[in-house]
Amino acid sequence: MSVRRLNHAVLWIRDVERSVAFYTDVFGFQVDHLTAGRAAFLSAPGSLNDHDLGLFAIGADAPGPEQGRVGLYHLAWEVGTLGELAELGRKLTDRGALVGASDHVVSKSFYAKDPDGNEFEVMWRVPREDWPAGDSDQRPGPLDLPAAMARWGADLATGSAAGSAT
Repeated sequence: MSVRRLNHAVLWIRDVERSVAFYTDVFGFQVDHLTAGRAAFLSAPGSLNDHDLGLFAIGADAPGPEQGRVGLYHLAWEVGTLGELAELGRKLTDRGALVGASDHVVSKSFYAKDPDGNEFEVMWRVPREDWPAGDSDQRPGPLDLPAAMARWGADLATGSAAGSAT
């Protein structure tokens, strides 16, 4: 038996309402269950999961994640189209959450942090037939989103997001 995919992620956060506002605004998640001040369970539109993201509050004074320490580096959320990636990039920029962007050759990505400093990646998967051969240089480079949109268009759906929301 092998793992098929990530079903959901759970994060420790400081403030439930603040994090729910962030994830519903930026990602369009819906709130499936909310325990005021303590926890929330959210799902992506069209998801078949019970929840895609769990949020558990541990208090306003809780220390945040620290780079270079053992633990989760980031989560990667996949979008279906480059147009969706561009829109999320604008939302993240408007919120001051965007911290980077990369072209991973097989995917195009933005990196951001939620209000508690949890880092995440939002990525669009390049069509498999356009991936380079196995011996090609696949080091990440700077993201040129206009060039990617000129090549594939804003509405080409790829990856698992092409067939379902999860």
